[in-house]
Order: sequence, then C-alpha cells, then structure tokens
Amino acid sequence: MQGFRSPSPPTETQLLYLMQKVIKRIFDVIFALLVLAVLAPVWIVLAIWIAVTSPGGVFFRQKRTGYKGREFDMLKFRSMYINQEADTLQATGNDPRITRIGRFLRRSSLDELPQLWNVVIGDMSVIGPRPHMLSHTDYYAPRIDGYMRRHDMRPGLTGYAQVKGFRGATPTIKDMENRVRADLEYVDRFSLWLDVKILFLTVWKMLTLKL
Repeated sequence: MQGFRSPSPPTETQLLYLMQKVIKRIFDVIFALLVLAVLAPVWIVLAIWIAVTSPGGVFFRQKRTGYKGREFDMLKFRSMYINQEADTLQATGNDPRITRIGRFLRRSSLDELPQLWNVVIGDMSVIGPRPHMLSHTDYYAPRIDGYMRRHDMRPGLTGYAQVKGFRGATPTIKDMENRVRADLEYVDRFSLWLDVKILFLTVWKMLTLKL
C-alpha cells in the first residue's frame, strides 16, 4: 500500500534495556519468594506481636500510585493505632498514632515485609521509586517537574532515593523534590548493576541501623 511504512526494528540499546527489564522481573519473583520462605517464622512472630499489643488487623492496606500511574493496594504490617488520617497524613518521627512495636517496625523497615507479596504479583519491584499515597500524587504532580515520570518503573521495596538518604517524612516541598530528583535519576540510569548496588546498600544500612 502506498505510503505504508513498516515499523523500525528495535535498536541494540532498546533490546538490551528490554532484556534487563525481563531479568529484573525474574529476579524480583525469585528473590521475593525466597525471602518470604526464609523469614516466615519472623513474619508469624511479628503478626502475633501486633495482634496482641493493639486492637485492629495485623496488616494495613493502602492505595498507592504504581506503574504507569495505576493504583494498587500496598501491604504493610500495621504500625499505627486505627485512625482516620492514615490515608492522608504522613507519619512523623514522634507521631502519637504509632504503636510501640510500630516504632520498632518502622526503624527496622520490617513493616515493609508484606510488600514482598506485592512484588510476587507484579504490583512492585524489589528496587524502584517508593510508591506514594494517592493524596501525595495529586498534590505533588502539578508542583514538581517530572513527578509522574517516576512511575515509568515499577515502585520498589527500596530505591535510589532511600539509599541516598531521602527516606521517611517529607515535611517540605524541597524534601519531596530531592526524593523525586533521585527517583528520576534511577529511571534514567536504570541497569541491573545499579539495582545490585542499591540492594547491597539497603541491606548494609539495615544491618548497621541502631534501633
């Protein structure tokens, strides 16, 4: 047919990128299943501890913005008392909503363990930009350049921003800008080697954390 152009074949760089994405997904599933199996006793102990020390469920589900801007239910061990602001108000260091075990869970990042299931089912990756609450996405997207581009990768259990120190509460717009800048740097520089580096630094920070 006159005027028809066949699509250009993918370049070598595009093929390498796609291959790395496939390998990343395979690693995600294997890693998450192995850690879930190994830490099953820890999971059970934490679940019982949460259940007997404060009223409410063991797990906390929260809508977060995920890959390509799609919403998903992110899982966490519940670290707060049941409250009406859980989906809108970010936790702070001395937040009275946090339970005693919740402080330990948050400092050690053990509250994130259930997100391994999010990894298995494809909502998340081991490494990637941390997913934000829907209210944060609505607020920051029009205020920070490139904010939505951080969703070009699956959200992660940990990410480049976290190992660079941009972890936890973001009380000012500048704090969030710093986190987003690091997230976009990861999106632009993605490689399997960078993922390995981030994973190593995350484990190192957890092992050297003073609780």
